[in-house]
This record gives sequence, structure tokens and C-alpha cells, in this order.
Amino acid sequence: MRFMFLGAVAFGALAGVVAYTQQSKPLDPFEEAMRQRQMYLETFGVLPGELFAKEGKELFFRKGPSGKTLEECDFGKGKGVLEGVYAILPKYFPDSRRVEDLETRVYTCMQTVQGFKPNEIKRDEVKAITTYIASFSSKAKIQVVPKHPAELAMYNLGRELWYTRAGARDMSCAICHDQYAGQRVRLSPVRSPKQGLGNEWPAYRFEEDKLYTMEDRINFCYESIAIPKPEFYSDVHIALTLYMLAEATKSGHSFEELPFFTR
Repeated sequence: MRFMFLGAVAFGALAGVVAYTQQSKPLDPFEEAMRQRQMYLETFGVLPGELFAKEGKELFFRKGPSGKTLEECDFGKGKGVLEGVYAILPKYFPDSRRVEDLETRVYTCMQTVQGFKPNEIKRDEVKAITTYIASFSSKAKIQVVPKHPAELAMYNLGRELWYTRAGARDMSCAICHDQYAGQRVRLSPVRSPKQGLGNEWPAYRFEEDKLYTMEDRINFCYESIAIPKPEFYSDVHIALTLYMLAEATKSGHSFEELPFFTR
């Protein structure tokens, strides 16, 4: 059902883009996203991201091989507590002895709590569950403040990765997101971490007809600047996420409506 819906909305998005190309007014990415969002609501009465969150809810309460649901997992505020947890992640978890972002925490608990083997865990299911849990932090104030030594080490790694130039194009995250903050790359507005970068994911991107999590978005950047994408749930994702959201925390930013809707 979700895929039938997404196919229909993709057609609608394409129609919108075609309509745009026939206009003379320069495209404003935010205005275009809001126009598409309103069109989906008026046509279908629901946003694509909400379908992912609904699927994630069903998976959250699905019993694994151990007979347990993800209600038995501690996402940072105690077992089964979801309200506001996305706003404090990544953080250190004593049971896994690792700093984890939400996606990695879901992946960990599906193994340690629910008894799934790594090869039984589908990436799309982790994305849907992540979207469902993140929806409980919609518009929440970001509160990522590294304190534990492992969190401080991960923050420092994230900062190092942020400024490291690599790949055939000799690029870094900072070249785009710091040097060109406030401008556009192609049609997309560019923000720095201090401007709240990272506060809109998970989000449905109508131009791609896909739901992107933060890890998906990081991989998109790596691919765009011709650097091999890191494996999901890796320290690269966690470190960069922690660095970006810690900087956003210092500047007092909040999350957008989650799951967000973007171009």
C-alpha cells in the first residue's frame, strides 16, 4: 500500500517539476517543497513520511525471535520511553559500550533485545522504526552535549572528519557547509551546523521519492563529492551526527516537524 501511494505521489511530484520548468520565476526550494506538501495533503490526506512512521510503529511493537518488542530497549531515557529521545542522541550506552545514534541504537536492540541476527535486519525496517521514534521529538529543542569521555572522543572524531579533505575532488564537509553557508549548491540551500544543519532528518525528499534518515543524508553527501560511502551504523555516521547536532545545540536550534518534508 505504501509503495502504491509513493508511486502516485512521485507522479505528482514530477508533474510539479515539469510545471515549474514552464515558469519563468526562479525556483525557491522551500516554497516548492511546501507547495508539494500541500498538494499531497489535499490529494491524499496524508504525507509520505507519515506512512513510514506508521510502518515503524508496527515494527516497533513486533516481537522478535526472543519474544520481545522494542519496548524493552532503552533509547536514552529508560525502557520504552520515546518522548524526546531523538533530541539527546547520539549518546553513550553502557550496555553496548558504544556511542550510538538512533539508527545504530535500533540496529543494536534488534539484535541484543529482540534476538535478530545482523543478516536478518532489513535497512528499510530500521529506517521506518527510526522515523517512528524520531516523530516523538518533532520540534524538540536539540540537546546533544557530549560529556562522557566516549562522547567527547566521538565529537572530536566528528570535527576531524568534518574538516578533512579527501577524494579525487579534494573536498570536505566544511568546504560546502561552512564556506558556502547561506548560499546554494545547485538549487539546495546550504547550512552550517551552527545554522541548524541536521535538524530536518528523517525527511521525505519528493525529488527522490525516498525517505532519508540522517545516515542516508550523510551518505548522499559522500557520494556527491566522490568519496566511498561509509557502512551504515559506522563511527563515521555517529561522529559526524554528534558533531553537527552538538554545534546546533550550542546555537539553540530545534528539530523541524518530524518526519520532515523537503525537496
